[in-house]
This record gives sequence, C-alpha cells and structure tokens, in this order.
Amino acid sequence: MSLVADVIGSRELLVNLTRREIKGKYKRTALGQLWSLANPVAQMLVYSLVFSFIIRMEPDPGDPSGLDVFAIWLMCALLPWSFFTGVVTGGMNSLVGNENLIKKVYFPRSTLVISSGLAALYTWAIEMLVLVVVLVLFGAEVLPWIPLTMLFMLVLFVFSVGVALLLSIANVYFRDMQHLVAILFQVWFYLTPIVYPIKEVARQSEAVGPLVGDVTLLDLYRLNPMERFAEVFRNLLYDNRLPAGDSVLWVCCWAVGAILLGGWVFGRHQRRLAEAL
Repeated sequence: MSLVADVIGSRELLVNLTRREIKGKYKRTALGQLWSLANPVAQMLVYSLVFSFIIRMEPDPGDPSGLDVFAIWLMCALLPWSFFTGVVTGGMNSLVGNENLIKKVYFPRSTLVISSGLAALYTWAIEMLVLVVVLVLFGAEVLPWIPLTMLFMLVLFVFSVGVALLLSIANVYFRDMQHLVAILFQVWFYLTPIVYPIKEVARQSEAVGPLVGDVTLLDLYRLNPMERFAEVFRNLLYDNRLPAGDSVLWVCCWAVGAILLGGWVFGRHQRRLAEAL
C-alpha cells in the first residue's frame, strides 16, 4: 500500500512535522499544553450543567464498576469524540494550510495529514491520562484495562486519519467542504450517545416500532461509527469490562474501511496537488 510506503520512507520528515505541530500549537502561550485540557473541561462543565441538572439525563451506573458520576461518564465518550473531530478538522486543512510548501518541493503529501493526526494523538494521550487519574480517584478499577484502551485509541486514530485523508482531498477541490463539515459535526455530535445514554434511543425505537421489515430506528442509529467507539471506550473506562464482540468488530471494520478508502483516494490525487492548489 502506497500510504504505508510513504510513511515508512519519510519517517524523519513525519517526526519533524509532528514536532512542529505540537510546538506551534501553543507557542508563546503562558500555560502551554495545559490549554489542551481547557476545551474538554469547559465542555464537560457546560454539558454536565445542561444534561445532568437541567434536562436530567440519568445513565445507568457503570457495570460492574458501580460508578455513578455523570461528568466522568460524559468524558469517557467526549474525549474520543473531540479527538476524532480534531484529527479530521486539522488533517482536512493541512494541505491547504501548507500550500506554499507543497508547491516548492515534492514529498509524500500524506505526511502533512498524518503528522496533524499524531499531534492530536499526543494531546489526547495527555487528556486520557488525566481521565484515568480521575477514574482511579473515584475508585474505578481501570488500570487493568489501560492496554486495551490504548489499542482502541490506535484503532480510532486509524479511522480518524482515514476520514481526514479523504476530506483533505475534497477540501483542495471544494473549499466549502470545511464549512460543510463543521455543520455536519454539529449534527453528528447529537446523533451520537455522548450527552445522553443509548437507552433513550432504544426507548424511542421501541415506541416507533419496525421501520422496514425487522429494521428498527435503533438498528439505523447504530450504523453511526462513533456510537460504537463511544460504547467501547465507556465499557473499558467507565464500566471496566470488555466491550461487546459485535462493537469491537464494527469499530475495526470502520477503521480498516476508512484508511483503505482514504489512502486510495489520496494516492490517486497527491501528485497533482501542487497544480490543484
């Protein structure tokens, strides 16, 4: 696969681009990397206020962990979602943002998208470490599940980079794409059980009944790849148990499908990017 060959053949460049992304993001700021925690903490406070105290969503306690803290339940899915949107948004804009560099010299263009994703992965790792510390303080037996959590972090990274590769090409030819994706993410967020439990969707699906044959609203809802990722991370971190086998299969299939499609589309267009930009 050309994408893998590009990554292997340009390892040093990829490392340097990733360092540039990490250092440049918070350059000349007083708090530096601590700003990476500000956005998820602010989101947690707002969503906890709205959905825990005003709308009063009540997810089930962690099974078997017994945790019953809405803010922690929320963060177990909100952090993966924020990582996904960050990788896609950053990767999608990486080609247009480096237009001058692309026009001056040839190098594997995919390194721009992947380095943006690796920089986001570095920040996400810090956020997840803080979440794990909070989970331990609240009595969750999360430490045995850290290796599996890291594995699924890589699976989500692959899925996110695949989507970013695809949309980065689209953004070169259609500059409206970044604005369209911003709207799409707003809709997608509320179509994913991040601030509400999936049992609410199941309840509505049962009330509506089958839509076509045996297909229900819940069946269609669960085709959302981020719903499966949210479930996997909540099972590991909040429930402290293995995710369901079908969810594991789904997230792996989504990741493989996204990286294959994104890599194929990117490979077909990357040599013509200088002219297209």
